Amino acid sequence: MSVHETVAVWTDREPTLDEELRALGEEDLVEMAYLPPDWTGVLAHIFISTALGQHGPRVKVYLKKGRHQPSASISIGPNPRVLASSLDERDLNAIAPQALAWVALNHEALTTFWFEGESLDIAEVAEFGRSLKKV
Repeated sequence: MSVHETVAVWTDREPTLDEELRALGEEDLVEMAYLPPDWTGVLAHIFISTALGQHGPRVKVYLKKGRHQPSASISIGPNPRVLASSLDERDLNAIAPQALAWVALNHEALTTFWFEGESLDIAEVAEFGRSLKKV
């Protein structure tokens, strides 16, 4: 079964992280971090953040870290789904099942971080990232 048979994929272009950060106002405070594969068990870098932009809670998945790299956005919840992707379809199909399983496993902690994580300092963000469960 392919990812597209079990996951709804939004077809609009996925914005780069750079585009999203430039759209923020000066008052917006965002905590963010890339979680490496050895912390998550997903063969990709997972970008977590506090509330970013006007959309709901989500993480972004990257093959390579960077503000201009292609990515996929995954909703945070007990039944996560791919919301948008600028990744190659082959790459998305390879990493999405693991990434979806990881988000489902950690959805409560990720939701708390999305809504309440802006008060954490860098050491607490790192500790939070390490505390998440691996798939």
